Amino acid sequence: MIARLLPAVFLLGLIACRQSPPAGLTATTTETQAHLSPEERFGELFIAAQLGDVFPDSKTFVDCTPKTTTAEVMQRFESEKVLPDFDIARFVKANFDLPIQHSSGFQSDTSRSVREHINSLWPVLTRQADTSTRSTLLSLPEPYIVPGGRFGEIYYWDSYFTILGLQAAGKREMIERMADNFSTLIDRVGYIPNGNRTYFLGRSQPPFYALIVRLLAEEKGPETLNKYLPFLEKEYGFWMEGLSSLSPSQPTHRRLVRLEDGSILNRYWDDRPVPRPESYREDVSLAKDVERPAQELYRDIRAACESGWDFSSRWFKDGQYLSSIHTTDLIPVDLNALLYHLEQLLAEAHAVAEQEEEASLYRQRAAQRQAALLRYCWDEAAQFFVDYDFVERRSSPRLSLAGLFPLYFEMCSPERGQAVAQRVEQDFLQPGGVVTTLAGTGQQWDSPNGWAPLQWMTIEGLRRYEANALADTIKTRWVALNTRVYRETGKMVEKYNVMDVGLEAGGGEYPVQDGFGWTNGVLLRLLSEDTPK
Repeated sequence: MIARLLPAVFLLGLIACRQSPPAGLTATTTETQAHLSPEERFGELFIAAQLGDVFPDSKTFVDCTPKTTTAEVMQRFESEKVLPDFDIARFVKANFDLPIQHSSGFQSDTSRSVREHINSLWPVLTRQADTSTRSTLLSLPEPYIVPGGRFGEIYYWDSYFTILGLQAAGKREMIERMADNFSTLIDRVGYIPNGNRTYFLGRSQPPFYALIVRLLAEEKGPETLNKYLPFLEKEYGFWMEGLSSLSPSQPTHRRLVRLEDGSILNRYWDDRPVPRPESYREDVSLAKDVERPAQELYRDIRAACESGWDFSSRWFKDGQYLSSIHTTDLIPVDLNALLYHLEQLLAEAHAVAEQEEEASLYRQRAAQRQAALLRYCWDEAAQFFVDYDFVERRSSPRLSLAGLFPLYFEMCSPERGQAVAQRVEQDFLQPGGVVTTLAGTGQQWDSPNGWAPLQWMTIEGLRRYEANALADTIKTRWVALNTRVYRETGKMVEKYNVMDVGLEAGGGEYPVQDGFGWTNGVLLRLLSEDTPK
């Protein structure tokens, strides 16, 4: 089997040689490889394990922890791989510890209310400060909440919606600890990775850090902004890196795009155009079947992972197939609404610090972004906010709940807000809440699935444009669906079928996961609205 993998190993070696070590994570200890992504760290062993179907889920191997140092594991591999009876599965299980199943002993009690159930899950989903030097985890100094299921690490945008539930539960200390963990990542890495794993280095996720800081400031007072201002600045610098290099002849750089009128907006990106270690087998298989440069395909796949919407027809050129993914050609409406909010909060934070010149600069930046978003992401024919294809110079034809983000941040006129509300009621409203997109592709971020974070952004966005009856309908249907599934299964799950509430959600690269951080957070926050103060 090893011989058949040698061409792939050779290719990976060439790619790895072109990679520089992740910024901020260059170690000086003897276990330097602990700070590398697993394909860089284990090379041929990594490929043998991932293409050898050692585990049904590609994420399992990259979450395993070597029992000894990387050097010792690789020495054993080099000496044993040539043996006639070598078995990669047996080798992995002898030399690596499997990921810990933290919730394996947890038993749901459906006689409890859904609120009691969620509150009983906080300890199950809590992880203590990390001390491991051998796993792929990026250590964090404070405890944190994970989503659950196969997701045993912190995830960036998931955390904001989990924190909504922590706020409803009165767990302010954990909110601050999670904010401080993200600040540590910004300080150490230069940004907040997709999750605290080495294999997520190269990309971030939708920038919700500013919303976490705002929520904490609402809890503790505006002076809290002083503590987090340096980290907000550094996060903004990550998204805006290369601004001075943009010109009519060089209109793109990493996450930045200069449009034809000189406006600057952002896109999703990933700095590593190689297969995802956590989905290596799937990515390599797809690249073999498409007629396009593999690095281009990998970049667009990874950029979609930075969006959190992995995967959706939203990113597909043909609207149907992953092979047509072209994420980096698109200006995402949700990303730019979030960065508008980051610029607004930076202005507020500098004002609190009595730095009026800096506050004025960020107000100007926010106003410029708002004008650009309203120009490029409003589709007059659809009467809806959409992504903008800057390569084709046209609106994306894919409608999705990302179009509610400008309403959440109150970026548009009342007339446009009401038009969006009408479209939501006409096309997105379903028996279990609102559906993510209008396309049924088999991808998890498409019809018929609904997701907690998008229910929240939709409900709150509609409320800010006085579409309260529609918002309440969505809330009622979503709460009822979550509660019914809990009563029938004892579980809170990451996504739901909102079109046929009798069926389980599906699609994507892995089975439906239970836990589940952001579902718990949004549901508890929605339920808390009905609790008398």
